[in-house]
Amino acid sequence: MLFDTHTHLNIPDFKEDYEDVLLRAEEAGVTKMLIVGFDRPTITEAIRMIQTDSRFYGAVGWHPVDAIDMTEEDLLWIEELLHQPKVVALGEIGLDYHWDKSPQDIQKQVFRKQIQLARKCQVPIIIHNREATEDIVAILKEEHAEDIGGIMHCYSDNWDYAKQCLDMNFYISFGGPVTFKNAPLQREVAAKVPINRLLIETDCPYLSPHPYRGKRNEPARVKLVAEKIAELRHITYEELANATMENALRLFKI
Repeated sequence: MLFDTHTHLNIPDFKEDYEDVLLRAEEAGVTKMLIVGFDRPTITEAIRMIQTDSRFYGAVGWHPVDAIDMTEEDLLWIEELLHQPKVVALGEIGLDYHWDKSPQDIQKQVFRKQIQLARKCQVPIIIHNREATEDIVAILKEEHAEDIGGIMHCYSDNWDYAKQCLDMNFYISFGGPVTFKNAPLQREVAAKVPINRLLIETDCPYLSPHPYRGKRNEPARVKLVAEKIAELRHITYEELANATMENALRLFKI
């Protein structure tokens, strides 16, 4: 049984074949999925979805790319939602220096406010990091994120940073890129992370694993991620699947 700990089934990319996507997930052994909301429309849809399907759990947060759009009202709304059944994390949040829609200082302010909210509500956080590792690690330390922990989503940095995140009570999650031939960092870290702090995800519809690279991703393909990491760690697929399921249930208090 597999837990895909990061999906965006709540966006229009899956509208045409939604039921087929869920059927393929079931056939692949994916029994639980986290639906991640990152702005008003996707958060609203995530909340609707987790109420209609026992396989779904939700995370709500404000994406760093859109940090400039977040209001105090949005933050209060997220706080209300964190008290709903099956909302198990705050995210995805973090910093994204690749796109320039939101200035870095505003991203940092919004990031800090959401970490503080997660600490207040005692829920784990899901971290989005793009070209901002040093600032993210510094802010997590300054805001005492170790009190709640969370997930380094779709991890792509080196082992030194991974160790710092592990020391702050975070789990390290890997998606499709760990299957790419040109991803030595992900493969090295995926082989080293303690088995009780390892998670798997798709980030669908993005980052589809080999041999589907460049195509729309979906939860069923988290099985390919699990198989690759099991190979890298020289353990059985069943051991990897069981460990990552147990880790997700523990982190999300399910």
